[in-house]
Amino acid sequence: MEIAKIGDWVQIHQIVLKTEERAAHLPDDTKKVPLELWVKGFALHEGKTGDEIEIETITGRKIKGELVRVNPRYIHDFGDYVPELTKIDMQLKEVLFGGEKNE
Repeated sequence: MEIAKIGDWVQIHQIVLKTEERAAHLPDDTKKVPLELWVKGFALHEGKTGDEIEIETITGRKIKGELVRVNPRYIHDFGDYVPELTKIDMQLKEVLFGGEKNE
């Protein structure tokens, strides 16, 4: 369990719309899940993981939600390795920057 202090960088979670509140015209697979929101900002009061707290975002917006992380990491990548892209990269560099064919 993590504990947030006032001013800590945190991430909260909120259910924006429950499944029964979703628009009727949405695809079935979309309607089956709630609309969720994850937001990062500065804790405006203390709380522990699972508590509802209020935060202030970088843009100054204040929002309440369930505390899910203190000092959350930025996690992103470009997916799994695709061997074909390495071949294309090498071919492109050959065409653009070198080789007898390009002189």
